[in-house]
Amino acid sequence: MKKVNRLLGLLLSILLGSSMGAKAQDFNVAFLTDMHIHSDSTLGEVKKRVTRLPKDVDFILTGGDNVDIDNLHESDIPKGKERMQQLKNLLDASKKPYHLAIGNHDRLPASMRNGKNDFEVFEGTFGKPFYSFDHKGWTFIVLNSVEILDKQYALKEEQLNWLKDLLKQTPADRPIVVVTHVPFLSVYYPVLEGRYTGADTFANQKQVFDMFEKHNLKLVLQGHMHLYEEINVKDVQFITAGAVSGNWWNGAFHGTAPGHLALTFRKKSFTWKYVK
Repeated sequence: MKKVNRLLGLLLSILLGSSMGAKAQDFNVAFLTDMHIHSDSTLGEVKKRVTRLPKDVDFILTGGDNVDIDNLHESDIPKGKERMQQLKNLLDASKKPYHLAIGNHDRLPASMRNGKNDFEVFEGTFGKPFYSFDHKGWTFIVLNSVEILDKQYALKEEQLNWLKDLLKQTPADRPIVVVTHVPFLSVYYPVLEGRYTGADTFANQKQVFDMFEKHNLKLVLQGHMHLYEEINVKDVQFITAGAVSGNWWNGAFHGTAPGHLALTFRKKSFTWKYVK
């Protein structure tokens, strides 16, 4: 009888351990896009949202347009750098890991850009604007979709080569999440203006999407549009996650209230909700 009880106890501990191990691989992520920090008050609103994030959030992602830099006069750039550093300080104080994408408003003003210094304020604070990282069996790829090629948003050659090399090293069955500021896909113009246009999707999005054909791309997190959109194509979920700033800090934008995306990842799947 004692042997039976010991065996039952061992079996129970194995089952519990297996269950706990599987659960330990589940993780939560907060995706905040289009914060458009430009003042003490907007920084304060972002701080409130970050402070209210659940304790079980593994890390924070952003989808670009973090701090409004591109509309500043040259003399105000030091203030813009200070705002960028204040955001970093805020995220550091959250004690949560964070990974930022760059947006078009995070760039230098057009009058100051020369094609080489476009992202220097962002890079000076947060580092390279395209990169990848792994977390609990998932690969996250953060793109810089605000490079300019032939006067359109695009991924340029250096980034495309980097992505190609990264995917060569990524197992075909590993689930992948892509983060981009400018969307691959959006129904913004058909819904709001009744017309189809390539505006505000990056120009070589089809080329980039096709690079994932033999990989397990599961989710694309997008920003830029300030609308909440869900589009599913070829078993890939595209989510344009509204905006923390809503209508540029003036309430809701065409029905999308200020908010962020809360995501729960499991071994091979994920769920999400928009948190106002």
